[in-house]
Amino acid sequence: MSFSDAPPTAAPEPYARLTHRMREISMLGAATSALQWDAETYQPKKGVPWRAEQFAFLGGLRHRMFTAPEIGDWLKASEDHGFADDSTEAANVRGLRRDYDRATKLPAELVEELAKTKGLAHLAWQDAKKHSDFARFRPNLEHIFTLSRRMADAYGWEGSRYNALLEGWEPGATVAELRALFDSFRPRLRELLAPALEKSRSARKLEGDFPAAQQAAFNAEVARAIGFDFDAGRIDVTAHPFCSHIAPYDCRLTTRYDERNFAVSFSSVMHECGHGMYELGLDQDAFGLPVGSAESLGLHESQSRLWENQVGRSREFWEHWFPRAAHHLPALRADGWTPETVWAALNRVSPSFIRVEADQLTYDLHIMLRFDIERRLLEGELDVSDAPAAWNEEFERSLGLKVPDDAHGCLQDVHWCEALIGYFPTYSLGNLNAAQLFAAAKKQDPAIAAGLARAEYAPLLSWLRDHVHRHGAGLSAGEIMRRATGEPTKPDAHLAMLAAKFSAGVE
Repeated sequence: MSFSDAPPTAAPEPYARLTHRMREISMLGAATSALQWDAETYQPKKGVPWRAEQFAFLGGLRHRMFTAPEIGDWLKASEDHGFADDSTEAANVRGLRRDYDRATKLPAELVEELAKTKGLAHLAWQDAKKHSDFARFRPNLEHIFTLSRRMADAYGWEGSRYNALLEGWEPGATVAELRALFDSFRPRLRELLAPALEKSRSARKLEGDFPAAQQAAFNAEVARAIGFDFDAGRIDVTAHPFCSHIAPYDCRLTTRYDERNFAVSFSSVMHECGHGMYELGLDQDAFGLPVGSAESLGLHESQSRLWENQVGRSREFWEHWFPRAAHHLPALRADGWTPETVWAALNRVSPSFIRVEADQLTYDLHIMLRFDIERRLLEGELDVSDAPAAWNEEFERSLGLKVPDDAHGCLQDVHWCEALIGYFPTYSLGNLNAAQLFAAAKKQDPAIAAGLARAEYAPLLSWLRDHVHRHGAGLSAGEIMRRATGEPTKPDAHLAMLAAKFSAGVE
């Protein structure tokens, strides 16, 4: 991709100028993403304040460029041009109109202040989590929620202030719809929990002597096999795993290691590979434009949860991969592990404190808790200082465990220090989408199930590329799901998968 002073000329001038400006803005966005990735991986602590200033400057500059009056003029002229509804141009114009109308409601100084606040809050969160002391993070979190309320009010909202921020992650979703959805399948999860716990009692915990370097070698081999392109990405280490699509053909994944339990890094690598393969499956030449961007986080999380759970926790996966795992991790054979016992361990149901280590059955209970607490914090129904107690109380009610400290409670996730308010519900939407997409893929293409049995993942990835990735944000998430599966997002496939796996035990 190259940039020059003159806009491209292959399209009507207003549209050409619009897309050229968006690609210029994407260059700034890529620079910001690189700085964010560095901040979470290698940046020294003393550099944080200056980096926060950089975030504020670049965030404000991008906002001013995107909300400039000429963008509105070019959008209006492009809309008046009358591109065919199903064209790439029309999809870009629709997506940019939606984003422009939201962005122009925010004052640049608020965008800059939030960017700077996030840069400083991340270090405070790391320190608070390390010492399991919420008080160290509380002032930062109070400021983040204050700014988030201002953002929501600037956007405008109906029904709930939370809807304004949710729109940025899952367009069209509402608190009322999410509450109804969660209320509909929360009882089913709890019904499955008791028999699943009983049937999982014989499964060993996946513990042993697993040096991080050995885990990294195995994880990289698996990541390459399922389709992650290491010529366009890499895997590093952070406190909280994430995926960052910095620029075209530059996708950075991170994980974390527990040298007593290799499932921690393995599951997060499978999860982040799902994100990364989605990003690299988008139109890289359209980077910065809607058709080259993901439509929703519920779709994004469907890709990560599908590879992590439907593939990485399947029996056929471990029947094939156990010898390679034992090659890299000799403790597996030394401690008497087998493909069956590793698989059972990975599917063991046992309520735990940490969301990213949660089993498939209890995972959504973690998400529902977070959704409720951050909604109450945003609405002002819950004071930030009371968040740890509220978290601990609800956690014990939902999962039956007493939270021992803040690090295992409300400090465990990175999202609040990054002001990702409204993000958490998309994990559960991702679970539902993942199960629904996986079931549809196997039904529509018999080569997918046959390939998974032989550890051949190209048929599944190809199906996802064709039915999800290639659309970018050219279609709504609902339309992508309907075209791919024949139905809107529903809990049925997810609950059926859980019931088949856990109601009769791990088998």
